Amino acid sequence: MDDEIEDSPPRRSRGQLTVWVEEFLTQGHAVAGTIKVVDQEDADGQDTGLVVMNLRNTKASIYMQPRGYDDPLWEATLTARPDDLTLSPHDMASLAAELVIAGNLCSFLQFKSLEWDRQSGRHD
Repeated sequence: MDDEIEDSPPRRSRGQLTVWVEEFLTQGHAVAGTIKVVDQEDADGQDTGLVVMNLRNTKASIYMQPRGYDDPLWEATLTARPDDLTLSPHDMASLAAELVIAGNLCSFLQFKSLEWDRQSGRHD
């Protein structure tokens, strides 16, 4: 397999991911932080997009993307924190709720990707 292809995730453009994130948000999920789609390029300079959820209850973000080229599964990465996080029970529960929403969003994006792949022969 070509090394350039191995370094490339399935191509989901920023525009396509934005549509999927907007669809997720219209379903009524209680998102406390913010979700955005940012520019990302693969090894070939192709637009792949990256979904980022900025958490409200801690200074951290979660970014979501396909695991790798031709891999239908997605992964989420929680950014590192420089120090320990001390929370009240309420704040911990709020953070846990945000993590559930992030997991739901990542699962939704994986489903949409699989659905899009199945329909790929029908796209214009």
